[in-house]
Amino acid sequence: MGPAELRRKLLECLGGPWPKPGPLKPQLHRTVQKEGYRIEWVSYEAEPGDRVPALLLVPDGVDGQHQAPAVAVWHQHNGEWHLGKSEPAGLAGNPMHHTGVALVKMGYVVICSDALCFEDRQDPVLRGGDYERFEFLRYVVSGKCMAWKNILDMRRAIDYLESRPEVQKGQIGCYGHSMGATHTWLLGPWEDRLRCLAANCCLPTYAAIHRTKILHCFPNFIPGWFQYGDTPDIAALTAPKPLLMTFGEQDAGSPIQEVREGIKRIAQAYQAAGAPENFRAFIEPGAGHVLSEAMWTEIRQWFQKHLPV
Repeated sequence: MGPAELRRKLLECLGGPWPKPGPLKPQLHRTVQKEGYRIEWVSYEAEPGDRVPALLLVPDGVDGQHQAPAVAVWHQHNGEWHLGKSEPAGLAGNPMHHTGVALVKMGYVVICSDALCFEDRQDPVLRGGDYERFEFLRYVVSGKCMAWKNILDMRRAIDYLESRPEVQKGQIGCYGHSMGATHTWLLGPWEDRLRCLAANCCLPTYAAIHRTKILHCFPNFIPGWFQYGDTPDIAALTAPKPLLMTFGEQDAGSPIQEVREGIKRIAQAYQAAGAPENFRAFIEPGAGHVLSEAMWTEIRQWFQKHLPV
């Protein structure tokens, strides 16, 4: 089955076409100046009545006359539903994952948005994992899945970046760790406005999930897809857009045996697309589910190469 047919099957499994995007109705709620950049608390509509809270980090000196490329950072899961956008924006959580701050200090405009069920998109009645499970099942019975909604929301984040006068036209990338990495390769096949993508520590194949009985987060599970392919076959549909995937050899959430097979398939897809140089996989020996210095060096260099400031 060729890439076009696989993409069509994937869209069917996800839940069908996304609705035509309506007006963003953006709002600016407050601004705080930091050393070398500012943070704007903003929101915009993903769908009518569904407002997404986000943090926009803008380097000092960047404006409508002095534009910069932009990076969307998708946050991790880690069972921390109280965290979302605030961790990569450097306001909470593990300093290892304050990647939005690192990127804005490199000169990028950065958006960090809340995924459904996280931080400011939690439910007042159902909390944490209960609400996430409820939302996943709510989408499934309507013929869709959580990944469908996540992709829709991420595409709206790209819409928002495009609407900002500070962002250079056509110069947008994305990065994510863990669930954010899943979000990255989920988005890749559908977002041609991305110049490059980087995903750290998450390619949990169904083969590995079934072999080792992993209970993974819901965006990884796309109903019906396993009859056509596995998760690497989704990532492969990103070709020929530049895609970097970094892994820890000892990461139990992405068993390395299946990861190695998966990256071979992705590399073959890039070869077939005539762009073998646009895919890179890095596996750090002895590392686990982390964003190590070596991994971050790979990611930083990837953006410097494909999305220079």
